Amino acid sequence: MTLVAELGALALSSRLKSLSDRWYDDVDAAYRAHGSELQARWFPVLRALDLRGPLAVGEIAREVGLSHSAVSQLATRLARDGWVQRQRGGDRRERRLVLSAKSIEAMRHARPLWLAMRASVEARLQATGVDLLDVLAQLERGLESTPFAEDVTRRVRQAEQAAAEVKVVPYRPELQPHFYRLNAEWLTKYYSIEPIDHDVLSHPEQHILAPGGAIYFVQVGDAVVGTCALMPESPGVYELTKMAVTEGHQGLGLGRRLIEAVIAEFHRLGGTMLFLESQKRLQSALKLYESVGFEMQSHTKPGTHYQRADVYMIYRGQAAKP
Repeated sequence: MTLVAELGALALSSRLKSLSDRWYDDVDAAYRAHGSELQARWFPVLRALDLRGPLAVGEIAREVGLSHSAVSQLATRLARDGWVQRQRGGDRRERRLVLSAKSIEAMRHARPLWLAMRASVEARLQATGVDLLDVLAQLERGLESTPFAEDVTRRVRQAEQAAAEVKVVPYRPELQPHFYRLNAEWLTKYYSIEPIDHDVLSHPEQHILAPGGAIYFVQVGDAVVGTCALMPESPGVYELTKMAVTEGHQGLGLGRRLIEAVIAEFHRLGGTMLFLESQKRLQSALKLYESVGFEMQSHTKPGTHYQRADVYMIYRGQAAKP
């Protein structure tokens, strides 16, 4: 999984741009394979002129959903290379674009290719099981009805109000489903739920609390959005484990508050060693652990219970015992 994919909705535009560029390149390769000089990025403008006749730059921009600047730059290139011509409109100051004979001939030969391209694209869309074109139309309507920047501002204000309601609370039996849910959410996103995960998450009182450990949750208002546990391994030795903050509340410092609560409990219990296991791909989490006093070890933990673990860190905080 690439970083852009891991970032999810936050990098949606980058992912769509990457997909768009790749598809443009594939279409250009198909054109070249069939001896055509056309290029994918020209298609909306040339097709608009083919279907609508002579159009001004502003009219093309409205028809194809591109900016005036983008269409103007493309029109300049197409005119320079002989694909379109400029002619005066009804207003003497207005210039309209019209297809050249070269362009008309190239598009005539490309029509069978377009039919094959359309069939290929539709087959790929159908294979996803999602009406992607309808989804895109809904997204476009949503952006038109509620400006993105305006919606972000509203949500930031809501988050600031909610921040005043953040609290870290200890385990209560009725919170056990949240302990499983929050951890299963990130485990299924990056890995899979291993047998040891399922057992501990299903029976936290038996595996964590009864031996002398602790579990904390972070709440925003009434919503339980994160959790972390201190699990005993042997006398004085504890593992910081089952750390999870739901995706919609990451980046707000909630994970740090959970870790600080676990470390404070570790000191209160008189622990002599606190460790954690993680994965190299989770760089944001590793940086957070280092910032609160965990040090990276040069090897994985001997006898680790986790198949996915390739990081072993030990707490060397200021108040930690040797």
